[in-house]
Amino acid sequence: MTVRDLDRIFKAYDVRGVVPDELDADLARRIGAAFAEWTGLTSVLLGRDARLSSPELATAITDGVRSRGTDLIDLGLASTDLVYFASGSLDLPAIMITASHNPKDYNGLKFCLPGARPVGEESGLLEIRAIVERGDLPPAPSEGRLEHRDLLDAYVEHVLTFVDVASMRPLKVAADTANGMGGLVVPAVMARLPVTLHHLYAELDGTFPNHPADPIDPENQRDLKAAVRQHGCDVGLAFDGDADRVFLVDELAEDVSGSILTALVARAMLRKEPGAKVVHNLICSWIVPETIRAEGGIPVRTRVGHSFIKQVMAETGAIFGGEHSGHYYFRENYRADSGLIAAVVALGELSAADRPLSELLAPFRKYFDSGEINSRVDDQGGRIERVAEALADGKQDRLDGLTVEYSDWWCNVRPSNTEPLLRLNVEATTEELLATQTARVLDLIRS
Repeated sequence: MTVRDLDRIFKAYDVRGVVPDELDADLARRIGAAFAEWTGLTSVLLGRDARLSSPELATAITDGVRSRGTDLIDLGLASTDLVYFASGSLDLPAIMITASHNPKDYNGLKFCLPGARPVGEESGLLEIRAIVERGDLPPAPSEGRLEHRDLLDAYVEHVLTFVDVASMRPLKVAADTANGMGGLVVPAVMARLPVTLHHLYAELDGTFPNHPADPIDPENQRDLKAAVRQHGCDVGLAFDGDADRVFLVDELAEDVSGSILTALVARAMLRKEPGAKVVHNLICSWIVPETIRAEGGIPVRTRVGHSFIKQVMAETGAIFGGEHSGHYYFRENYRADSGLIAAVVALGELSAADRPLSELLAPFRKYFDSGEINSRVDDQGGRIERVAEALADGKQDRLDGLTVEYSDWWCNVRPSNTEPLLRLNVEATTEELLATQTARVLDLIRS
């Protein structure tokens, strides 16, 4: 195992790679031991998704953790947000075995500290890697114990605290969990709500036989949209492979962006706690801070990335945080993200509105966005400076890459942490302006 090998799988926020070429059982055992050694705590939680390689990796991680004299509490099959709930409610560190939306031959590890506090490059992941690099640790005096625990029912009760179930009207809901872990948690929650559920691809199947578990790709929402139309559903929910992200479509099968759902959920949370702070990352639509201010809240703008969102929420006491990419964070969920909690809050808002979702969201659909456009470049910094010079008449900031704002459009260009890519997001007040300015900035980046 070389530094180059570890470079391929240790990312900014997790470990991820092709199994077994990049991540195998031996390396998983070493990482499990390193995580236990690094935390120095008496117990570690472990959950896993339904990928075909997850059981073998789970056995290896269990062996690695227990080899340090640390107890391992096995949660079994779980969504990532169920593992976060376990970490928060039990105040223990945790490992989740998942590669989220990646193809079936991938797998990975997400980590958190007690209270679901994030572990990333700046909060421990580099130290864990360094322990792995040093090689096998000397044996501990005794092996840790193994315990199996099922927290699904407790998790469901927790999710339901975010909505007034008794006041909800009946709704028709289509959900596509893409043979991922949403198949475990979504029906368990929906069974407790006044919901008729049309569930697509509910079976847990790590081969993802129907379509990739990546709802950000419009092609992967095609079946969900067809089900919404066929059954006359009030809303459609698309979950990724580990069910920590959700995307919505309305009753007309039109997309609901992550920014719009952030605005809707922010409004609901601010009604519970007027004047609270709400965190959003800098590629969220203008509609997000506008909505927060309109509801009497205080918007707090952050860099892109869950560790930054969670850190700022902790520092500011924010009640909620949202990202355009479909991650939604709740203070009362240990500041961890949960697609299912966001979906339940949205269902509560839809029920209370007593009108179609498209009408409820119409005031939020003021702007037009490009989505994230990636460009492979040799000189990330140089291309960003070229954009900055060409757009010098706009309001600029460097919180994360370069953001330039005008009265009727804005753009953000930021470098990838792991690849020679620049990521571009553009938003404008009209489709025509969006097309013009997107083409203009892309030309600056690529030419």
